Amino acid sequence: MANWGKHYDIETPEKPRPRRRLSKPVYRTALGSVYCGESEKVLRTNRLKELHGQAQLVFTSPPFPLNTKKRYGNKQGDKYIRWFAGFAPLLKEFLTPDGSIVIEIGNAWERGRPVMSTTVLKAFLRFLERGGLNLCQEFIWYNSARLPSPVEWVNKERIRVKDAFTRIWWMSPTDRPKADNRRVLREYSDSMKKLIETGKYNAGPRPAQHHIGAESFKTNNNGAIPPNVLGSDELPSLNELVTPSSIIKAANTGSRDGYRDFCRGRDVTIHPARMPPSLAEFFLKFLTDEGDLVIDPFAGSNTTGAVAEELGRHWVSVEARWDYATHSISRFDPEAITETCADLSIVQLDQAAASSSSAALPLFTS
Repeated sequence: MANWGKHYDIETPEKPRPRRRLSKPVYRTALGSVYCGESEKVLRTNRLKELHGQAQLVFTSPPFPLNTKKRYGNKQGDKYIRWFAGFAPLLKEFLTPDGSIVIEIGNAWERGRPVMSTTVLKAFLRFLERGGLNLCQEFIWYNSARLPSPVEWVNKERIRVKDAFTRIWWMSPTDRPKADNRRVLREYSDSMKKLIETGKYNAGPRPAQHHIGAESFKTNNNGAIPPNVLGSDELPSLNELVTPSSIIKAANTGSRDGYRDFCRGRDVTIHPARMPPSLAEFFLKFLTDEGDLVIDPFAGSNTTGAVAEELGRHWVSVEARWDYATHSISRFDPEAITETCADLSIVQLDQAAASSSSAALPLFTS
């Protein structure tokens, strides 16, 4: 497999040409495309409208309504609620009849107060109403590596504990969207493996009024059904050092990966709110099949597109910032890129001079 910086590199300006067509992909692979521009505009172009009714899943993480302005852009208060809810009817148009919308979003705090904001909850409820959507299930993603925040109330005054989770809402226009939890089974715990092997356990009624049958736990179903709390491998328990868990791990801890190395090697901005691939993988496996279409309207460094590519799903990603959109190309094998726009070129490095970054030969542009 070819490597960025060893066999290939990119050439791109800091900003694209004025009047660049929003409907022109920044780059393509055999399965997907990245577009650069505000999602509200890109998703309304004729090229993207052709995908109405074809997406099995819209999976994304939009900017949070934070009080501190971030580099990737964010709104606050009522303005955020209106902006966020406005995407519901727009995204719904892309769904198949049994399609899903999954949105991951963090918490917010009132400015200058140790009080949590309800903006996210209000925005979510408005989103459901505007889209005529059903809440299929709510998930919680626990990020064990998240730094203590808000700093003022957690680190300095010590009057709050670390805010270390985000909500993930799974929505659909139908009560029964396509889903199969057999595709996301977790490995059985050692105790469960032993139970299945021996067939010995205490059957009968439980205090919670459940009745455990004599044959209930003797069948090997090739794994345990995961709960709706993700990433809690290191979740501290009140009565144990570590809570035993077979839940998917989704800690965003990697200080080094291909995308980070690519950006650092070119002294360009690394997206500050990257999604762990395991989180995208969970929902893409759970809610889609190979060949289905997945759309991410707030792509960032395009984790969703990269995971979709690996899983054989078609994908479309939209990112507002040019630098994030162009440098997300590093998540793909250079030889998997089938087309680039005029403002982004892939160059093939001469092996004898690759170490000095000279003898770069244009590979292709559209």
